[in-house]
Amino acid sequence: MSNELMVKSDESKGELNQLVSFNLGDEEFGIEVLKVREIIRMTAITHMPNTPHYVEGIINLRGRVIPIISMRRKFGLPEVANNSQTRIIVVDVDGDLTGFIVDAVSEVVRISDSEIQPPPPVVSGGIDQECITGVINRTDRLLVLLSLDKMFSPGETQLFGGM
Repeated sequence: MSNELMVKSDESKGELNQLVSFNLGDEEFGIEVLKVREIIRMTAITHMPNTPHYVEGIINLRGRVIPIISMRRKFGLPEVANNSQTRIIVVDVDGDLTGFIVDAVSEVVRISDSEIQPPPPVVSGGIDQECITGVINRTDRLLVLLSLDKMFSPGETQLFGGM
């Protein structure tokens, strides 16, 4: 994993969870650190025809071809140009590697179970309610906790595995 990440710790009661936090625009999201295989800089992406609108294409990662998902497109956010902070988070989704393009990777945070609040009943912004497992109220921001296993339908997961 990248050495540019900082680990922040909160001393709270409850089981500790480690999350990789990343940004899409002004919003911050978190995913389980155990799902993250590595974080890489943007690289050349080969575009694939007849794929869902949010599939950017595929890359060759040390001999393994993996699909690359634009998280901005998946969540219905406006497109922005890639910059020096843009990263691909390579994650394990149902046993297959998939890359997620994000605006920036922030840090690895440790939070206790007691800090995770249930998601609000109505969620806007194009994010399916099922993939949001909670919201963490940080001192100066909210962090939305995502479940990668619930982000894609079984059909989409099979499609990615076949790429």
